[in-house]
Amino acid sequence: MAGRLFGTDGVRGRANELLTAPLATKLGVAAAQVLTERGEFASHVSDRPFAVVGRDPRISGEFLQAAVSAGLASAGVDVIDVGIVPTPAVAFLTDALGADLGVMLSASHNAMPDNGIKFFARGGHKLADDVEDAIEAHLDIAINLPTGGNVGRIRSDHDLVERYVQHLNNSIDVSLEGLTVVVDGANGSASTVGPEAYRRAGARVISIHCEPDGININDNCGSTHMESLVAAVMEHGADLGLAHDGDADRCLAVDADGELVDGDQLLAILARGRKSREQLVGNTVVATVMSNLGFNIAMRESGIDVISAAVGDRYVLEEMRNGGFTIGGEQSGHVVMSEFATTGDGVLTGLHVMAEMKRAHASIAELAGCMSRLPQVLINVKGVDKAATSHESLVSEIQAVEAELGDTGRVLLRPSGTEPIIRVMVEAPTAEMAQAAASRLATAVEKHCSLN
Repeated sequence: MAGRLFGTDGVRGRANELLTAPLATKLGVAAAQVLTERGEFASHVSDRPFAVVGRDPRISGEFLQAAVSAGLASAGVDVIDVGIVPTPAVAFLTDALGADLGVMLSASHNAMPDNGIKFFARGGHKLADDVEDAIEAHLDIAINLPTGGNVGRIRSDHDLVERYVQHLNNSIDVSLEGLTVVVDGANGSASTVGPEAYRRAGARVISIHCEPDGININDNCGSTHMESLVAAVMEHGADLGLAHDGDADRCLAVDADGELVDGDQLLAILARGRKSREQLVGNTVVATVMSNLGFNIAMRESGIDVISAAVGDRYVLEEMRNGGFTIGGEQSGHVVMSEFATTGDGVLTGLHVMAEMKRAHASIAELAGCMSRLPQVLINVKGVDKAATSHESLVSEIQAVEAELGDTGRVLLRPSGTEPIIRVMVEAPTAEMAQAAASRLATAVEKHCSLN
């Protein structure tokens, strides 16, 4: 298989094409062997390590979960199948149960035909790159497998998700009574957990796209398709709408007028709320290089420092751990609150945003008003040499555009991690200026970085 198997968020691809049952089994075996060799497994009463395994509702998750569980058990790992749960629930339960490994079967916001396998180390943290590389190197090395009574056991406990829901609700200290929220579960992992957590917190909940059938996950719904959420908020006169993705690690919102509140704005709301209560560690929030310039401006005006990480919640987490910071996130709606979670958690984000609304006695539109989004244009230039962005003429063109924008905008050229694509992003005071500058730079990329 060409290229690195693991991407920025586990192994992901079309189920039964790239991501097959034999591959899932091999990944289970390899993960068990690598973590055993590295001494990452703790001692348990049974003398066997154990893993928590969950999935989102997509149909391919059924056979892939069975396959990865078979691989783990064949390598001597006991498996607890926790059923259909959000990704952050697997991370939480891995930590709460003292498990040695967590595995989530999900392709997040991708369409139904795709699936993915995400691993969590003890404590519920994503695996480091070098551990993933070691697992990949072990895929075809299945040696010294246990036999007889030393193989792992597989059991199901779908009630464990209740511990996760309780944890979510224990994370806030205000009642959400009086708020009406429309929840779009993307026909995914948030379909039950999301509405239940919000109701327990006191909110009146109207659910849409919370009837997964294995096929309809992310199908014109959820955080990548907000149109029906906007319509439902307007129809019911709700205070806000919350949209999750297939595995519920994202949250985006719309206000009472149906206007989008993106991940940058949600992060701004949460960071400002924490600062107001002197709970913002290091007076710092971690964002990414793709965060809107308006976010940085809003944070600067609020006296909050911003650290920009590479795109991907694992890199946000890395910066948070390095500095001991407790909040970070992405424009896409991945928000990490490390006091309560080891990864992005969409339902947790929704609860805390509504808690800020209650504390401030303000609408989400009023809270989000602390930040003005600058018009942003993103153009993906395909068929290019990703290493050619340092071409002298291209650098000169970038510098010219940056000089024209000055402090009122910015330029970012980012090579794709998986494809021969260079992403050209421009922010400017007006949409017209952003489009013109982005088109100009895209043309320059095509001219100077073409593979032809």
